[in-house]
Amino acid sequence: MEIIQNYINGEFVAPKGGNYFDNIEPAKGTVYSQIPDSQSEDVEEAIKAANEAFSSWSGLSIEARGDWMMKFSEGIAARMEEFVEAESRDNGKPIKLAEHVDIPRAISNFKFFATGIQHYASESHEMVGIGINYTLRKPLGVVGCISPWNLPLYLFSWKIAPALATGNCVVAKPSEVTPYTAYLLCKVMEDINFPKGVLNIVHGYGHTAGDAIVRHEITKAISFTGGTTTGKTIAKIAAPMFKKLSLELGGKNPNIIFDDCDFDEMLSTTIRSSFANQGQICLCGSRIFVQKGIYERFKAEFVAKIKRSKVSFPNNPKAQLGAVVSKSHMEKVLSYIDLAKEEGGTILAGGHQVKLDAPYDQGFYIAPTIIEGLKFDCRTNQEEIFGPVVTITPFETEEEVLQMANSTDYGLSATIWTNDLKRAHRMANDIEAGIVWINAWLVRDLRTPFGGTKSSGVGREGGWEAMKFFTEPKNVFVKY
Repeated sequence: MEIIQNYINGEFVAPKGGNYFDNIEPAKGTVYSQIPDSQSEDVEEAIKAANEAFSSWSGLSIEARGDWMMKFSEGIAARMEEFVEAESRDNGKPIKLAEHVDIPRAISNFKFFATGIQHYASESHEMVGIGINYTLRKPLGVVGCISPWNLPLYLFSWKIAPALATGNCVVAKPSEVTPYTAYLLCKVMEDINFPKGVLNIVHGYGHTAGDAIVRHEITKAISFTGGTTTGKTIAKIAAPMFKKLSLELGGKNPNIIFDDCDFDEMLSTTIRSSFANQGQICLCGSRIFVQKGIYERFKAEFVAKIKRSKVSFPNNPKAQLGAVVSKSHMEKVLSYIDLAKEEGGTILAGGHQVKLDAPYDQGFYIAPTIIEGLKFDCRTNQEEIFGPVVTITPFETEEEVLQMANSTDYGLSATIWTNDLKRAHRMANDIEAGIVWINAWLVRDLRTPFGGTKSSGVGREGGWEAMKFFTEPKNVFVKY
């Protein structure tokens, strides 16, 4: 059985307390590796190493840092098959999803910021006849990056890459549920002989290792992706310490379908936006609102296709959905399906745990579930489930669907299907969300700002926004 280790100051090290906990393979429900149960003393060592490495790393030219980012990208690509298998096994997702989405995106993240830092420009403001102001953007120092379990390497690298590119040193904690590709990333650091102390990876629970990263007086910023409740806890700790915060939190995203849409394209995309990664993507459209003119047609075709979806073990090339990430998460999702029934919902498809043959008979599988007949403001339609569960609701007018769409505490993303250009712009303007797709879903340009409104988070990631977050602006005035 593999024993995962921390990576501190360029060395694989065991947790100081010598304690580990189990890493469970979702597809089988069995233990396959051991995870360090790191504590504050492990985080202390990592922060010390990062702090000592900061002056040399931040002193490199942007070209040199860009070269290191490219080496990271190439290092992941060189271990592509190993990363794909590890991500699928750790998370329970179909291997083809890890192969076509997760690992290629991690490669792209490092590549994007490798070149992006070399085109990042500051500002100047002339005061005619008086002088000129120019802005310097300086790295913060040591920053903390804490990532979730749903897109483990994809989102881990999305934080680390811009932090390193802008000259910071990083102490990072991957999710304790899916640690393995972060461990492989440490092997890439050894492959490319990455400078010691610049990136340190500490494994462990959020309430111990994560808490220590957030509380430490030396960490100047915290970038966190995860649940809204945890985000609130982090904000309570970090805000009084005047740390910079980027919090990408939950979502309860509306998928709004007007009767003038391109029906076939909408249907195929809606299947993907509902159940990709077992619905465990913060951008999935879990509340589907369909205009009454096409509601019955949509329901019939959507339900028929979902009932034919293949739920299977990740290595099955025919698998369209794999396992959800853990037993506790499976139980949470199933409890929401029970809640939906109590609230008057009708299960049109799924609604149950799926049992596979051995050796996958103890795995955490749920049939993709469609629920009809719920009020828009019931708990099922207001709370984040984060699994293969969607609700469908008919509507008549723009005003009605806007009220329903904007009724939640969340505001991460929305999808709008219409061929009416004026309506598309009106809806995009009035929807309370940080990201709106029109006649598409999950089209991502790495240059654009990413994040949500309301309880979906604080700040933006991606492109210049990420590089602004990981730097401190300094204005300099020179008199003529």
